[in-house]
Amino acid sequence: MVHRPRLERRAAVLALSLTTSAPIAAAVAQVKTNVPDVVAGARSAIVERITIHGQALEGNLEGDAVDRPAIVFLPPSYNQSRTRRYPVVYALHGYSIGAEQWTQEIHVPQTIEGAFAKGAHEMIVVVPDSKTVHNGSMYSSSVTTGDFENYIVRDVVSYVDAHYRTIARRESRGLVGHSMGGYGATRIGMKHADVFGSLYIMSPCCLSPRSGGGRGAATATAAANEEALAAVKTPADSAKLPFGLRAQLASAAAWSPNPKNPLLYLDLPLGDNQQAVLAKWAANAPLAFIDQYIPGLRRYRAIAMDVGDQDGLRVDAGKLHDVLDWYGIANTFDIYPGTHTSDVAVRFQEHVMPFFSRTLSFEPAQR
Repeated sequence: MVHRPRLERRAAVLALSLTTSAPIAAAVAQVKTNVPDVVAGARSAIVERITIHGQALEGNLEGDAVDRPAIVFLPPSYNQSRTRRYPVVYALHGYSIGAEQWTQEIHVPQTIEGAFAKGAHEMIVVVPDSKTVHNGSMYSSSVTTGDFENYIVRDVVSYVDAHYRTIARRESRGLVGHSMGGYGATRIGMKHADVFGSLYIMSPCCLSPRSGGGRGAATATAAANEEALAAVKTPADSAKLPFGLRAQLASAAAWSPNPKNPLLYLDLPLGDNQQAVLAKWAANAPLAFIDQYIPGLRRYRAIAMDVGDQDGLRVDAGKLHDVLDWYGIANTFDIYPGTHTSDVAVRFQEHVMPFFSRTLSFEPAQR
């Protein structure tokens, strides 16, 4: 049975307010995290670094790589049990990092091995890469960045099923992500319940539509930011921007692409264009479009979500949990002591891997 937290606890947390309206301003750069102790007797996983061609990314205007790295973690028994097939968990990284740094932050394979040693059933874990010119794809579909949504859902999944001994059915596929990856897990999870069977969302960013203030409300800082963004003409210019402004460019490339606006092929929410662009961004906010995907969400074997009590993203995460509750969709929501990044490695070993061990199907697909 799926457990739900006490309403009193959730209400107390939701009373805290989010201090920024920017969709990813709260998703700060990911940093070092607490690491769980090595579990005695844990057997070594097999690590493979591969390249996956992204048919969905071909022709992207930004010039982002079409052949992309991915890291595959095979369970310790993989080479001993030559006929055994395994479920697969796809783990999505956050903004400003790629697959390699994400593996360091969740400390895999150590945390995978630790989870297995502590009783989790063995499974395959795949970490795809979605870093772009502006440091993040938002796991969205855009002519500017390419269709990263379908890169994950179609290209990556089909490659893994073709090259590894997977149980190739939705009930045996899990999807998890943190921060921008949490947004990706939310977005992809809502829209592609035909591909994945269990869903774990970690500290998701970008759930709510952004509200733009009127021109009269602009401060000197806001005006300077607008000037800095308007001055960006090349990817090299983008690389010089501070984190928050570069994140706005990533949002624009993903959610307000413009093939008629070289060299960046995107529209920013500036000047007379502000409200039209913000409307496009709102159309990509899960809390705005979740009502369209309720039947798909009902198909999941299990949905879980967590966020730190010191993370500004906890408010919108709570709203997502409330919507699921409102529709009677079973889910768990855990607010743990920590910041946006402090405990992702611990959570991955102690909560994410056991969750998929409990909720994915380990029965071979009928052939």
